[in-house]
Order: sequence, then structure tokens, then C-alpha cells
Amino acid sequence: MKRILLVVLMLSAFNANSQVLRNRVTKLMGSRWQISIVAKDSISAEQNIDTVIAQVTRIEFLISDWKPQTQVSQVNANAGIRPVKVDKEVFELTKRALHLSRITGGAFDISFAAMDRIWKFDGSMKAMPTPEAIKRSVEKVGYKNIVLDSVNSTIFLRLKGMKIGFGALGEGYAADKCREMMLSRGIKAGIVNGSGDMSTWGKQPNGRDWTIGVTNPFKEDTIIAVVPLRQGSVVTSGSYEKFVVFNGKRYAHIINPATGYPATGLCSVTIFGPSAEKANGFSTSMMVLGEDAALKFIKKFPAYRYIIITDTGRIFSSPKLHLKKLQLKRNGA
Repeated sequence: MKRILLVVLMLSAFNANSQVLRNRVTKLMGSRWQISIVAKDSISAEQNIDTVIAQVTRIEFLISDWKPQTQVSQVNANAGIRPVKVDKEVFELTKRALHLSRITGGAFDISFAAMDRIWKFDGSMKAMPTPEAIKRSVEKVGYKNIVLDSVNSTIFLRLKGMKIGFGALGEGYAADKCREMMLSRGIKAGIVNGSGDMSTWGKQPNGRDWTIGVTNPFKEDTIIAVVPLRQGSVVTSGSYEKFVVFNGKRYAHIINPATGYPATGLCSVTIFGPSAEKANGFSTSMMVLGEDAALKFIKKFPAYRYIIITDTGRIFSSPKLHLKKLQLKRNGA
């Protein structure tokens, strides 16, 4: 379940109060990361960026499901065979992902990694998959077949061919861990942006809040909201850049892991809150849940704010964001 991330970061490089801002863009976890650190001098800032990169790399070699030597890959290789002992960090992340799978009724499913990729959004798919093929594509998906043993710190997948993956949580988790680490080292401000999973803390060197611009999904050179962030996270999931059209109906790339069919109804969900990991899981789940169920779900978590945009351009947002009521159109706002 791949998400398209649509938040735009507005950085100010103004140097004040003997603080400097340094930015670096690099590739980690197979994606583009932007790391911004505010420190007392350039050397300190660059060294801490190096530390962030090392932390993300460490996490990747724990949870990646495409690197055969990782613990998660070993869990997948032993599906239907035996439980696999994992580090506490991997176990706890899996436990949280399984909880999210439960509370969303499978709209999020940590075992989505076993889904057959029968939908193609690169222009190569010329016909709808058959109902039979769609049904088969999710036969190995099912969070209820994941067994966690907290005493022995093991994970067991009951069915051969099952897989777990952290593509929808891993980058947010890593961004949160990096923020936590930087704060413990006395770095009072920065942003860790993992492919759009963004954790922020502190303020810019000029004393102003970091600001996040949320783009109009129907006209990407315009912004529908600018939201200040101090110590929080923001993630956007969207379904409008990768899609196919059959018989006049639009099928986008975010797939419902329970049915194998693309999710419909929403084109963009942006979540603001304390944790990028949770914000990512929430936004992905809400895309699958659809308008009514998504609004009902997110209102259970008052620490998290939202901007939801439907396929027809209707906008729903948290009252605390104080957004003007808008109706977007596909040919512009």
C-alpha cells in the first residue's frame, strides 16, 4: 500500500541567536529523506545530521522486508514454519502495527506485504484484473494469523507465504526515533522528513515556528493550508497521482488489504499529531475507510488533527485548524 505524500516544507535559513540551520537531502530506506538541524555552529549541525542518518540506517537493517538479513525478513521466510525471535524494538513496533490493524478492522493490515501486485499504475495495465485474481491476491493477507509471544519475543506467521512489512509505518517510526535522539543530545530544533513522514521540534533560527504547506491535490502549484508546527508530526496519504481508468471509473493505487480492490471516496488525508508513525498509520487507514468511517475513526484521537479531501473536492478538517470552508475542483481551486 504505497502512499503519495503531498506536504511541502517551507524552511527559513535566517540565522539568528547564534544558531545555524543546515539541511541535507539523501536516500534512505529506498526513499528521499530531508534532514534539517538547528545547532550552535555548522560543524555541530552536520555531525548531528550524520548521526540521524546512522540511526535511520540502523532501523532499516532491523525492519526492512526487502533485505534478506533483517529480522523481519527472517520472520517472513519462516512463515508457516516456526516463530522467530526478534529484538524488543522490532517486537514492540510489530505489536503497535497489529493493534492498528485491529482498531481499523483491517483497513490497515501489517501483513499487506503478502499482497500480489496485480494492479499496475505505470501505464502497463490495459484491463481490470478479474474478480478471481483480485480475491487470490489477498489470500495471504490477514493480521489475525499473526501470533506474538511477548515472553519469548517471537513473531509467528501461521500461513506459508505470509509476510509482514513496515512500508506504511517504518519511515514515520524512524523519523520519531531520530527526533527523540536529537532532543536527548540537546539539539533543540530540527525536522526529519522521511519521504513525507515528518517529525519536527523546536523553532527556526529566527524564532518562528516551522510551517507546513498542504497542497491542493487537484492543482499542485497551490496551497490550501499553512499550518505551524513546533513539536509534532505531519503525514499525507493521497490517491490521485497514480491511478487507472476503466469504463469511466477511476481506480487509484491505495489498495484495501481486506478486499484487494482500490480504495475509493477520498483523494487526500493529512494528519497532524505527536507521532509520525501513528500519523502515517492513521492517514493510510483513513484512505481505505472512506469519508464517514474515517471521520468517525480520527475523532477518537483528540491529539491528532486532520484535513480530509474527498474525490469530489469536499474538505473536512479539525476545528482547531481554523480552516476556511472550501470546495475544490479537479481543474483547480
